[in-house]
Amino acid sequence: MVISAGHCSRSETLFSAQSVLVPHVSAVKRREMSTHPAPPRRALLLFVLGMLTAFGALSIDMYLPSLPTIQGDLKTTASSVQLTLAAFMAGLGIGQFAYGPLSDRFGRRRPLIAGIIIYILASAACAFAPSIHWLIALRFFQAVGGAAGAVIARAIVRDHYSGREIARVLSLLMLIMGAAPILAPLFGGWVLGFAGWRAIFGVLAVLGSIALVLSLVAIPGTTSTSPHPRSPGMLGTNLRVLFTDRRFLAATFAGGFAQSSMFAYISGSPFVFMELHHVAPERFAWLFAMNAAGLISASQINRRLLARFAPERIAITATLASVLVGAGLMVLAVTGLGSVLTIAPALLLFITSIGFITPNAAALALEEHGARAGVASAVLGSLQFAISALASASVGLFNDGTMLPMAAVMATCAVASWVAALRVKAEVGKKDEESQLPPPETSLAR
Repeated sequence: MVISAGHCSRSETLFSAQSVLVPHVSAVKRREMSTHPAPPRRALLLFVLGMLTAFGALSIDMYLPSLPTIQGDLKTTASSVQLTLAAFMAGLGIGQFAYGPLSDRFGRRRPLIAGIIIYILASAACAFAPSIHWLIALRFFQAVGGAAGAVIARAIVRDHYSGREIARVLSLLMLIMGAAPILAPLFGGWVLGFAGWRAIFGVLAVLGSIALVLSLVAIPGTTSTSPHPRSPGMLGTNLRVLFTDRRFLAATFAGGFAQSSMFAYISGSPFVFMELHHVAPERFAWLFAMNAAGLISASQINRRLLARFAPERIAITATLASVLVGAGLMVLAVTGLGSVLTIAPALLLFITSIGFITPNAAALALEEHGARAGVASAVLGSLQFAISALASASVGLFNDGTMLPMAAVMATCAVASWVAALRVKAEVGKKDEESQLPPPETSLAR
């Protein structure tokens, strides 16, 4: 693997800084912190991490075809049903913020197992929800449990990898995680037709149980790389470091707004296709799967591009592409030219571009925070899902019977992601310039 000189300087500077700031961490310990797992164990670990990161997508995409059925069965409105999605994303954001510090303090495994158990119990309870209000509340707790998978999986990746390798591994996880958006709507539609919407949540409880068993087998009882992992006072220090790191914040928002545009699509597309254009649930599932396939393909192409291009450069190009496609969606919405034949290809291009943005943005955000990987992953995920929840709720709140709310929110998020990506590049360039400056002269005189 060829690594650029600029990348080497950033990694070496980071390693040196950690050695100075954490003097009592032994050289052996530092080597263990950067050692990759053995190949057989690595394959199993990455598969399980991919499955854990898929909790959110699986829990959303599998029940999408059932939204009109839930609306009729619980005798509620489309806006209320869409709140089950917004509540889930809010739960993901809040849950991630809790699990990150816990995993830094108590190790990765115990908080992960606790979260999966909460997910299993909440999923089973959703199957028996007597009203839409109960379903909204239970979806929130289901997300709080499922949040453990995403935040701790990212932290484990940062425990073992650094630099561009983080982006490559996260792109690989998207290959596993991406199977959820492809298969989940198809499987969810089949379960809906065979056993009803409540059975979908029963299936999610079973899948959560399988993930629990695999996690017990594959996830080691890792501890954080923080110098004081069990000191509660370190949380405030770590948060202060993160919220004053402009590169971390810019990368987080670049990925967050890209992710938010996807959730605006997830929230609005069932209405646009099934209600507005009378697409059958089975056909909608195939359209959804096609977009997910584009997302996966982009993430795997991204792994190859990282051998030649810096992650910030890839992210800027992809965000600009999403801005252009978002403008096209707005034209379709405003002019009334939107149809299945025009909307579907535009959405495919838009969602595909996100596969080039999110893994690179996450890698750029986490690269310099290995000593606080759990908290950094938590803040990253919480901020991103908070924005996503707002975007998803906005689509439902401004629903006017057209595709305009979905298109407007997606286009706005695309512009915001592009602006944040430009800021990331500026911060990375500033860091490279500082690393090339000669060290300041020191005086030996007293």
